[in-house]
Amino acid sequence: MKSLPLLLKPSLAALAVAMLAVPAAAETAAPEAAPAAAEADLPFPLTAEGAAQFVAAAEKDMFDYTVEASQVNWVNNTYITDDTDAMAARINAVGTEKSVKYALLSARYAAIPGLDADVARKLNIMRNGLVLPAPTTPGAATELNEIATRLNSQYGKGKGTLNGKPINGSDIEAEMGNPERTPAELKEMWTSWHDNVGAPMKDDYAKLVGIANAGAKELGFDNVGAMWRSGYDMSPEEFTAMTERLWEETKPLYIALHTYVRAQLNKKYGDAVQPRTGPIRADLLGNMWAQEWGNIYPLVAPAGAGDVGYDIGELLAAKGKGPLDMVKYGEGFYSSLGFKPLPETFWQRSQFTKPADREVVCHASAWDIDNKDDIRIKMCIKVNADDFITIHHELGHNYYQRAYNARPFTYLNGANDGFHEAIGDFIALSITPEYLVQIGLLDRANVPSADKDTGLLLRQAMDKIAFLPFGLLVDKWRWGVFDGSITPDTYNDAWVKLKRDYQGIVPPGDRPETAFDPGGKYHIPGNTPYARYFLARILQFQFYKAACDQAGWKGPLHRCSFYGNKEVGAKLGKMLDMGASKPWPDALEAFTGTREMSAKPMLEYFAPLMKWLKEQNKGEKAGW
Repeated sequence: MKSLPLLLKPSLAALAVAMLAVPAAAETAAPEAAPAAAEADLPFPLTAEGAAQFVAAAEKDMFDYTVEASQVNWVNNTYITDDTDAMAARINAVGTEKSVKYALLSARYAAIPGLDADVARKLNIMRNGLVLPAPTTPGAATELNEIATRLNSQYGKGKGTLNGKPINGSDIEAEMGNPERTPAELKEMWTSWHDNVGAPMKDDYAKLVGIANAGAKELGFDNVGAMWRSGYDMSPEEFTAMTERLWEETKPLYIALHTYVRAQLNKKYGDAVQPRTGPIRADLLGNMWAQEWGNIYPLVAPAGAGDVGYDIGELLAAKGKGPLDMVKYGEGFYSSLGFKPLPETFWQRSQFTKPADREVVCHASAWDIDNKDDIRIKMCIKVNADDFITIHHELGHNYYQRAYNARPFTYLNGANDGFHEAIGDFIALSITPEYLVQIGLLDRANVPSADKDTGLLLRQAMDKIAFLPFGLLVDKWRWGVFDGSITPDTYNDAWVKLKRDYQGIVPPGDRPETAFDPGGKYHIPGNTPYARYFLARILQFQFYKAACDQAGWKGPLHRCSFYGNKEVGAKLGKMLDMGASKPWPDALEAFTGTREMSAKPMLEYFAPLMKWLKEQNKGEKAGW
């Protein structure tokens, strides 16, 4: 799949700086370091009743603001010009100022004893929910948003080269996934993209970090990274420990996959391009960031067992299906579970394909413009398997947004941000051969037999398992940047080291001192917290297993499809309806029956593959 789709605050999907974008904040006391304001300067008395009045007023103000801000940011993302950049920067600066003001006030009201539990939760979400807080210094919010807008647009307009000719972001991602490209072409694309797009961002990014850290300190946090990790109904330390635990549970499977793929690439390219031992060259894995490897599946698939037997993109093309048809298929899956159809405005207002006459941000995202029913997706859809899956993922955001749209403004979000990413992904796990038969894309006679399961699982693992270390290291890098342990002069070295340590991946050549490779990944200049995607990889298998159990599935977990099961849909709907109104363990328990995130369902899903990989890797040196 392409770079992972983005969801920010449901009503403000373009720039994370402007709003309460991280859901389900920790239920902890307000930080003592929050600046004290004289009670006379507060909008309502420092009483339990005053706190409730403050929350109600803040929710109304932010609800109204986000509708306008979402409209402006939509235009900026789908029509990039100097004017729309300026408009977005202005409206987002207003949002940052509002959010910082409310966060500071929330810290004051949250310290009041005897608060109503619902009020206390909302205050904590408002206090902890900023992505990039600007300090109250005059002009800081404007500067922060100008930088953030500039970075976002730089990425959207960024180009690499292929055979010396410019190539835009959407096309270069597709070509990086083309297994027919030579190592020289792949190296050129990888290097030119990171040099052209990432390197110019470095100074701006360092300035942005300094401003946002000053804002976080005003809110009583050590730095922005600590603030981000406070948004999960647990302490930052507990969150770090939980993510490391989940990585350690899945690491053996990743190492087995890495060992196997490296050996196959060595067979194809030889020692001079890809050695048999050590790390893998980043540009050889079918993805600009080596975050998902499914595009090179044809290069590493074992004979016989590795032949899946079909390609979704080819099936779509054979039936003359275009981008809109692909979205209709995605809607059909959710309809089969009992969810009502998408509104007509979705079809009128979404961006499905790349316009020929202007610059747009092609990176797939889901939007909720009015906090009610004006839901949209923004994509530059190509007729291929990746985008077919991405559509199911993005629509998961939209159906989640609509499910909780009757909740108070502060709860218009997922139980945590990992939930929002996991909904569409677990639906996409049900894109099995049986599902493709049910929707008429695949003839039943062409359904792969059980002896093809290795291929099916290997293809899945090359996206799902290959992603895990990358999903963790993006924010580990930023946590280090925010806490000062990674300084501007070591930005790139630290990024390269984390990719080597966690992924076993290295650049295709030496990187210059001016390099800023993190800027070549959308979520860095886009200021989107990334741990959500790591959590989503874990949660989607928990959700999937729960749905399959509810549907009474008895076969191997990876062959389960719950398409058409309205009982699963009803139970799922109840979890989605909760939004951020309860701590995430409550939401998890509502659908899965457990309160703890676990990698066990993922490991169960891939257990047959792990057994096969161990056999294939005999005699190979594991790790790097």
